[in-house]
Amino acid sequence: METDRYQRGLDIMNEITVTDNKEIGTHSDIIAAFKDIAPDLESYIVEFAFGDIYSREGTTPQQKTIATIASLVALGTEPQLELHINVGITIGLTPKEIVGTVVHLIPYTGFPKVLNALKIVKKVFAQRNVEVTNQEMQPQQ
Repeated sequence: METDRYQRGLDIMNEITVTDNKEIGTHSDIIAAFKDIAPDLESYIVEFAFGDIYSREGTTPQQKTIATIASLVALGTEPQLELHINVGITIGLTPKEIVGTVVHLIPYTGFPKVLNALKIVKKVFAQRNVEVTNQEMQPQQ
């Protein structure tokens, strides 16, 4: 039933979205921004992206978010990347996991995309008061 897809998607979307800081964009903001010209976008985002795809078994929310972050870095879509870095923090990815995911992409996407992505990571970490220690970010020997 479509309402089940919608409700399942809405529940997941709300669970992974930060709403206490108005400076941080959310999936709901995207829906609202385009409601006037693409009112059906809401059902695509809520029912399909979250109700169908994000609710699939086989990967954890953390694994899904790492895959999403990697894809968005590769595509160079910084506004969406910002949103999903926030998701990563909300669902418990560590700064080391987020930065590690982005830096890992250098040989695949190139330095420019990774550097642009790291600017977004720094911005989100600052907005969310995420502290990164040098020791935490040191490469493993």
